[in-house]
Amino acid sequence: MTSGKCVFPLNWTNTHALFFDLNAFAELEDKFGSLDQAFQKMQQGSVKAPRTLLWAGLLHEDETLTERREGAMISMTNVETIMEQIIQALTVALPEDTDSSENVVAPDPR
Repeated sequence: MTSGKCVFPLNWTNTHALFFDLNAFAELEDKFGSLDQAFQKMQQGSVKAPRTLLWAGLLHEDETLTERREGAMISMTNVETIMEQIIQALTVALPEDTDSSENVVAPDPR
């Protein structure tokens, strides 16, 4: 990973960089309602979720991309690898959770 981008090969011939910027997150919100719902769909085994996440992460390279075209890059033999790379790219893009239950001060009950 470099510069906040997760670079990986697709179809063994092209190199693309997954990058989740604000535009990508807005597109995911339009498609799923929230990022949490996108993850839920992926965990439930949706075949559309990885395709949509891949599409959103590649939009920074080409805004004319379509989900259908990106779906052609995914097969049942590489979907798991691509999902792992999507998760890596999202981890880079999202801020670290600084809330720690150890640091939370309970409100004064008085």
